[in-house]
Amino acid sequence: MRELTTDDAPESIGPFSQGIESDGRIYVSGQGPIDPDTGDVVSEDVREQTRRTLDNLAAVLSAGGASLDDVVKATVFVSDMRYYDAVNEVYGEAMSPPYPARSAVEVVKLPVDIKVEIEVVAEA
Repeated sequence: MRELTTDDAPESIGPFSQGIESDGRIYVSGQGPIDPDTGDVVSEDVREQTRRTLDNLAAVLSAGGASLDDVVKATVFVSDMRYYDAVNEVYGEAMSPPYPARSAVEVVKLPVDIKVEIEVVAEA
């Protein structure tokens, strides 16, 4: 098992790694729309939040020698299912066929005041 860290994604806000590479897989902890340079949420717009979230995921994957093209499973957490279509649109632009398996769930609250968080598993 190898820990993956990068300054190009926000630091973890708890006792967990940005990512772990183990047995040919990369597990990226939930990423949100936090600018890694400022520590601030990038915008109130859910599309911009989703783009930043995907950029943060890509940065952690890159630290493990992978990219969004290597993702095999994603879990999307949204604070309100009204955002589902907007998140899906941006997500679809970032991912390529064959699209990863995916779940999407509405949650009551996320660790910080954001609209979207995504975690992924990728091939290393």
